[in-house]
Amino acid sequence: MGDITNLIARVRAGDRSALDSLFETVYPELRRIAHTRLRRGFPDPDLGTTALVNECYLKLRDAQRLDSSDREHFFAYSATAMRSIVVDIARAKATQRRGANAEHVTLDDKVPDQAAEDEILRVHEALEEIGQLEPRLVRLIEMRYFVGMSDAEIAAALEITERTVRRDWQKARILLAAALR
Repeated sequence: MGDITNLIARVRAGDRSALDSLFETVYPELRRIAHTRLRRGFPDPDLGTTALVNECYLKLRDAQRLDSSDREHFFAYSATAMRSIVVDIARAKATQRRGANAEHVTLDDKVPDQAAEDEILRVHEALEEIGQLEPRLVRLIEMRYFVGMSDAEIAAALEITERTVRRDWQKARILLAAALR
C-alpha cells in the first residue's frame, strides 16, 4: 500500500493526527485541482486556490468519517467537497444578489459578472437531477471536471473498466447538456 493509502487507513481507524499528515502529503495535488477548478471562471475574487483547499480540509476534518479507501477515492471525495464549497458560495452570492442584505447602488457602481455564478448553480442543479437517475455519472463528472482524473484513475476509483468510463462519459455529457437546456 502507498503512503496515501496508509494515511487514509489510519484516518478511517480514528487517528485524527493522520488527517493532518494526509493533507500535508496531498496538498500540492489538491492545490492543482483547486486551481484548475477556479481557472474555469469562478467569479469570487476572495476565493483563491489556497482558500478553496483550506475550506476543503475543514469540510473533511469536520466530517464524521472519511468515505474513501485509497488515493483515487480520496481525490474523488475531495472533488465532491470542493464542488459543494463552490456551490455554497455561488448560492450565497445569488441570495445576496436577489435582495438579502440589500444596499443602495448608484448608477456609477459596477455590476458584477453574474454569469459564472449562475452557470455554477445551473450545473449543480443539473448534477442533482442526473444524480437521481444515475449517481455514478455524477461521480464521474466530478472526477473528470473538478479533479481532472484520467479514464484509468476514474475506472479504479469507481471499480469499473476504462471502456465503461468512456461509455458513461458520453452518456453523462448528453444528460448534462439536456439538463442545462
